[in-house]
Amino acid sequence: MARPHPLPPSASSLSASMRDLGYSLETAVADIVDNSISAEATEIAIFCNLSLQAPTLVIIDNGRGMDSDTIVAAMRHGAANPRTPRSPRDLGRFGLGLKTASFSQCRRLTVVSAQNGVQCGAEWDLDLIDQKDDWILSILDEEDIEALPFLDQLGENGTIVVWRQLDRLFEDETSQKRDEIVNEKLDVLEKHLSLVFHRFLSGELKGRRKIAIRINGHPVEPFDPFCRKSGSEMLPEDIVRIGSDSVHMQPYILPHHSRLSAKDYDYYQNRSDFISNQGAYIYRNGRLMTWGDWFRLIPKGEATKLARVQIDFPSTLDEMWTIDIKKSRARPPHAVRERLRQIIPRITGRSTNVHRGRGQKLFEDVQAPIWERYADQGGIRYSLNLNHPLVRALSTRLDEDGTRALRLMLDSVGHALPIEMIYSDYSTQPRDVRNTSASDDELRARLRELRLILFGETVPEPAEFMNIIRSTRMFEHKMELVQQFIGEEFA
Repeated sequence: MARPHPLPPSASSLSASMRDLGYSLETAVADIVDNSISAEATEIAIFCNLSLQAPTLVIIDNGRGMDSDTIVAAMRHGAANPRTPRSPRDLGRFGLGLKTASFSQCRRLTVVSAQNGVQCGAEWDLDLIDQKDDWILSILDEEDIEALPFLDQLGENGTIVVWRQLDRLFEDETSQKRDEIVNEKLDVLEKHLSLVFHRFLSGELKGRRKIAIRINGHPVEPFDPFCRKSGSEMLPEDIVRIGSDSVHMQPYILPHHSRLSAKDYDYYQNRSDFISNQGAYIYRNGRLMTWGDWFRLIPKGEATKLARVQIDFPSTLDEMWTIDIKKSRARPPHAVRERLRQIIPRITGRSTNVHRGRGQKLFEDVQAPIWERYADQGGIRYSLNLNHPLVRALSTRLDEDGTRALRLMLDSVGHALPIEMIYSDYSTQPRDVRNTSASDDELRARLRELRLILFGETVPEPAEFMNIIRSTRMFEHKMELVQQFIGEEFA
C-alpha cells in the first residue's frame, strides 16, 4: 500500500515561476484595483515615483481596510478557494492576484491597511525567500510602517500596496531611457484602466457606487467601447439561462465614422482602434475581462467591424467560463456560444447596412453622380457616369473622334480603379482618405472653370450648380467656400 509523502514545493523556485504568468504592468495593476473595488473603495490613487532612492509604485484606496489577521490571510498564496461562491460584489477569483500580479513587476511587496485609524502591515521579499528557500512573511512594526513612502495618503480606513525593487518595470534601462519606458507604460495603464473599469468609473452599475481612479494625480476617464453617447444603435437584448443564473447579451452597432465629430473619432481611434476592434466584450460582475473576439464563430472582417456584443455573466458561472489567473481570458460556455452564433447574422447584416446605407446616400444625394454602381451578371462593378453634366458638356466641344477618345479614357479610368488599395486605406484610417489638398484660391479657380465649361456666360440656377458641385466630391470639405462663391458670382 502506498504511503503518503509530503512534498511541498521549493519556495524559491515556485516564487520565481510565479513571476512569469504573463502579466503586463496594466493587467497587474488592474488585479490590485479589483481588490480595492471588492473592498468597497471609491477612491483609488496610483503613484509611480522614480525620483526616490528606491523607485516605487504604490496603489492606495479608501476601502474598508483589514485588521492584522485579515492582512496575513490576504498575503497567503491561495487565500481563497476558487470553488467557494463569491459575493456578486467581489472581483477576486483564485486568491492569488495580489501576490502573482505584484511579483510580476517587483521583488518586494508591502501591504499596509488601516481600520478606524489602526494600521498593520506585512511584506513579501523575494530576496529573503530565495535566501531561506521558505515562505517567510515579514510582519511590520510601527517603525517599519512609518518609514513607507506615501503613507500620509492612507486615510482612517483603506489599504496601500507598495511595490519596490521594480526590476521588471524598467527593462534594465537607466536614466532618461528608463523614464521614457515607464511613461509609455503608464500611458498604456491609463487607457487599460479606463476601458476595463469603465462601468465603475461612469457609475452605471446598479448597486455600485461610482469610483474614481487617479494616476499620479491625473484622473482616469471612463472609455465606453460601445460609443453609446455618439449615436450607436442598440439592438434587442438576448438572455441565456444557465441553471438559476442568467447571461445577458446586448448587441450594439457603432455609428459610421462620418457621423462622429472629429474629436470623438480621434478619441476612439487613438484609444482602441475602435474601427477594427470588433467582437464580444465579456464582463464579470461589471468588470471587463476580455474583448475583441468572435471566438472562432466567424472571422473578423469589414461586414462586422462596427459590431459589438456586451456579454454580462455573474461570478457564480466562473467554472464554466474558464477564467485564467490574470482575469484576461474567458471562454463562453456552449449555450452562450450557440446563442452568439444566432446573434451574429443579425448584427452582421445591420453593420453592413450602416456602411452600405452610407454609400447609397452618397449616390442618392445628387441627381447625377459621377460614379455608378451596378450589380449584374453575378458581380458588382463601378463605372463613371457618361451622362454626367460635366461629361456631356465636354462631349459637345469635341468632334466624333474626340468624344470616342473621351469615353475610352473614362472607361479606362473606371477599370483601373485601385479598389484593393482604397479598401486597405479606408478600412484602417477612413478619416485620412481625402482627395482634396488644394488651397482655397485653387478651389475658387476650379469653381470658375466648372461654371464656364458647364454654362458658359449663362448664369445658372444656384441649386443646379450646387448639385453638380456635390456630385464631383472635389469640394466636400469646403462647402462654405462653395456657398460663398455662389453668393458672389450668381448675385
